[in-house]
Amino acid sequence: MRTARRVAGKLAGLLLTLFLASLLVFFSRFVVPGDPVRFLLRGRKPSPEAVAQVTAQYGLDLPPWQQYLKWVGGMLHGDFGRSLQYRQDVSTVLGERLPVTLMLVVMAGLIIALVGLVLGAVAALNRGRAWDRIILIGLTVLGAIPSFVGSIVLIAVFSVQLGWFPTFGSGDGFLDMVYHLVLPSIALGIVFIVLVGKVTRSAMVEQLTREHVEVATSRGLTPWAVLRRHVLRNSLGPILTVSGVLVAGLIVASTIVEAAFGIAGVGSLLVQSVDRLDFPVVQAIVLLVVTAFVVMNAIVDILEPWIDPRSAAGAGAR
Repeated sequence: MRTARRVAGKLAGLLLTLFLASLLVFFSRFVVPGDPVRFLLRGRKPSPEAVAQVTAQYGLDLPPWQQYLKWVGGMLHGDFGRSLQYRQDVSTVLGERLPVTLMLVVMAGLIIALVGLVLGAVAALNRGRAWDRIILIGLTVLGAIPSFVGSIVLIAVFSVQLGWFPTFGSGDGFLDMVYHLVLPSIALGIVFIVLVGKVTRSAMVEQLTREHVEVATSRGLTPWAVLRRHVLRNSLGPILTVSGVLVAGLIVASTIVEAAFGIAGVGSLLVQSVDRLDFPVVQAIVLLVVTAFVVMNAIVDILEPWIDPRSAAGAGAR
């Protein structure tokens, strides 16, 4: 029952957060300079009749609260409105670009998890020695490289000089898409590898100094058994917490990488939509990012007691 109440509380908090986020996302467009009607009638001298017709067509003549209710009601049925620049449903526009961005985020996430966890674990197990210092210096250098600089360097070395990977586009078909997104996923994951690596090292170093690890070692358990049962498992809490933040960060950071590699994804669509005052597309993408962030953090909070029972015991004690 306690677990059920905890999960129900997390879900209620998730829904409340999404509701408040939807209010902020929708009504923020009323404080942004620019008139979407003028954009729709660009290239023409707008007559009062044309302005009235476009305003009514896109529901811009309704009071803001009615526009919000109409927008929310449409989203619940999969209707995010109509794009001002593409003259198509927003769901159609996003559907064409979302698979590329999702593949890019998944590939970058796998690289971050693999490289970050390995580097952090190796540094923790060799703390104070040469490998630890080398890895920490390397992570510090990587953390100082912006995504666009990393993209340029990767293109110059592996595409232009060596010719191993393409420099433009996302490819056709699954395997070709994976091949095209190798360099973009590395460029996207550079900064986040630093974050995961340092958090992993810090969490594991803390666990290695705990009394229960020393007791387990004195009982004759093998180093691998101690590492797997008492160090890695207890270190997953902070790592998972950081992972929940990474999802939204990867989607936002993809805007720079997609622009550098000429990828037609959600990130580049967001930049174009902001520039052209395409509010329905901007609202849908921002709400998508917020939803991904909130959902991932809720999942991490729900899974944490199973990963680290001490957190559930602490919550129960309070």
